[in-house]
Amino acid sequence: MVRVLRSCIQSILKLVNSVIGLAGLAMILYSAWMVRVWQRKIGELPFDQDSDYPPPWFIYTFLGLGAAFCVITCLGHVAAETANGCCLYLYMVFVALLIMLEAAVTVDVFVNQDWEEDFPKDPSGSFDQFTNFIGSNYVMCKWVGLSLVSVQGLSLLLAMILKALGPHQYYDSDDEYSPDRLPLLKNAPPQYVVVDPGYAHGNDAWNRVSDKEK
Repeated sequence: MVRVLRSCIQSILKLVNSVIGLAGLAMILYSAWMVRVWQRKIGELPFDQDSDYPPPWFIYTFLGLGAAFCVITCLGHVAAETANGCCLYLYMVFVALLIMLEAAVTVDVFVNQDWEEDFPKDPSGSFDQFTNFIGSNYVMCKWVGLSLVSVQGLSLLLAMILKALGPHQYYDSDDEYSPDRLPLLKNAPPQYVVVDPGYAHGNDAWNRVSDKEK
């Protein structure tokens, strides 16, 4: 029963964790699009150290968050497949930190009326475009954000349950060499094989006749 429950939780954790990975891939693709727009506008990549323009921090942040989402997804798949305690602990810590970061940004946006002043000026203009898009599609973005946070919370809960169940135990309960049956094997009386002397003598005589014929 525990083995079946563990397998179900592992499958669900992989499925839910894939949603985080898809969100990370979407963020990386959006960052690549912003890099392309920056290159067309400025004529150089935003990663150039010799650029005369200030670094576009919003592109860096979005790309870093997307990469972090993908790394957490890979770690979650490894943890779900192996049910290893160390991997599950790392996965839970990273997901918890991610949720805390998202909660801090959300609280700052809703509580602080001048929250835009907490962020530096973005030379690419992508930050302003992003905020305008969220403002014009607030309902959709709200449900997308709540869904993503819910998925992360569910992943954290499933990882905690899987950690409580423990790792796989590779033994068969019907194995005749299970620890419960070893004392019976140790205390079993020795087995002897009784051979008929006449049968053995007959075999010796037959061997002598065969040797003479050769």
